[in-house]
Amino acid sequence: MLKIPLPRQALPCEGGQVDQDWEDRVAALWDRFDGYAETQEDEARFRADVDALVAELPEGSPLGPFERACAWDSTGHSDQAVPLYQEALATGLADVSPYKARRTKIQLASSLRNIGRAEEGVALLTPELLAPSDELDDPVRACLALCLSSLGRDREALALALGALAPHLPRYQRSMANYARLLVEPGMHPGA
Repeated sequence: MLKIPLPRQALPCEGGQVDQDWEDRVAALWDRFDGYAETQEDEARFRADVDALVAELPEGSPLGPFERACAWDSTGHSDQAVPLYQEALATGLADVSPYKARRTKIQLASSLRNIGRAEEGVALLTPELLAPSDELDDPVRACLALCLSSLGRDREALALALGALAPHLPRYQRSMANYARLLVEPGMHPGA
């Protein structure tokens, strides 16, 4: 289960803007998520609280299935989250919020991996490696690495993880980036 913070901004939606108050209430609910006990009753209550906020959205808003998918996913039900993430993308989430659409792809790939469909996660996230850079680059690589590892492609997974880590190191950035590249470069297997 991935939990990526939301940017605080009003988002365009069918019929106008989702107001800042709604966004603030969604963010506040997610801020309280860890306060819900990990019981079926509290998890159901959390999902009901999300559903109540979603009910305020204009009909057909892709934000609804997105928020509902996040709630199912965060309470351990990847199987319930997958079709909702797919619905959010299919109904135009990228037009409403490119940021949330990218989050959806990351979280959908993670959920697909959790239900034994890692190859679909790889297919979903691989194009994201070429997407314009933002703060979700590392989560894309981390989740893609997990999907690759689930498919037995551990060298590729390690290369992605090292490549994502390298820029954050206080030293050895260049070396680690090179080692990451060499892990997957044909004929080059340092330390294999």
